Amino acid sequence: MSEDKTMQNKKNIIVSGSIVYDRIMNFPGFFKEHILPEKIHILNVSFVTNELKESFGGTAGNIAYNLSLLKKSPVVLGIVGDDFVKYEKRFKKLRINTSQIKKVKGRLTASAHIVTDQDDNQITSFCPGPADKKYCQIIKKNKNIELAIVAPDAKELMIEYIRIYKQLKISYIFDPGQQITTLTARDLKKAITGSKVLISNDYENQVILNKLKLKRKDLEKMTEILIITKGALGSEIYYRNKKIFIPSAKPKAVLDPTGAGDAYRAGLIKGLTENWSLEKTGRLAGLVAVHAVEKYGTQEHKFSWRSLQTRYKQNFGETL
Repeated sequence: MSEDKTMQNKKNIIVSGSIVYDRIMNFPGFFKEHILPEKIHILNVSFVTNELKESFGGTAGNIAYNLSLLKKSPVVLGIVGDDFVKYEKRFKKLRINTSQIKKVKGRLTASAHIVTDQDDNQITSFCPGPADKKYCQIIKKNKNIELAIVAPDAKELMIEYIRIYKQLKISYIFDPGQQITTLTARDLKKAITGSKVLISNDYENQVILNKLKLKRKDLEKMTEILIITKGALGSEIYYRNKKIFIPSAKPKAVLDPTGAGDAYRAGLIKGLTENWSLEKTGRLAGLVAVHAVEKYGTQEHKFSWRSLQTRYKQNFGETL
């Protein structure tokens, strides 16, 4: 088969979501000692931190990173600023397709500034990057899309991606995540109806049910596969009126849960695109998530396919 025909037959995975620089600081004290409840209406405090660590993050960035560890090469969609250079260099090293990421001159890529005190309390400020709904039309330039995921991003982008996927009859995973509070009942209904997968954690799922005024059984009918993650308690997959319980894998250490959800989603995409059973797919997803919690930061963990196979057998008693 010629190289041109090979490229034509290649199945693409599209990952959309936020692309963020995480700037993490540690405060060697306790916030509670410096915040006066009786003066909360005129709050004015400053915390001197002892270090600053910049890391790569964002939902699209994290999912793409984990997919690269799983030997998948997704196409990432997103809008960034002039300072994307370092992130782009990292993506290219990991063989992640950055060709369709839009760069806006004179703007900065989204950033999150997170300060953590000695009680593990956090104060976070988030500055979103540029957003342009017209950019979503770039989806139409892609051929042979096997699966897409709409991860948390600017609300208007998420809704537009889904509109286009439906128009083009492209299978997509809907992950409302951190945008669950901004999405209206109408937004949620449109996004969930006809989706390949609806995935959320237990809390987010309850918010969805409350907003739509539905029971879980009714929600199951709106999507092909409903997945509810429950952290250390594993996850639940609902498919064709059946509930599949996915036990959690055992972590070697629990250092930072941030990014575990995105890692789970990468494992999910791997299994779905390999046509594995939902049981096997869910277990892999949970195992990838465990790797994320074992390191500080959302893209600091690493694993080889061989080591993943070993841990899979250790945890679930069967080969991957």
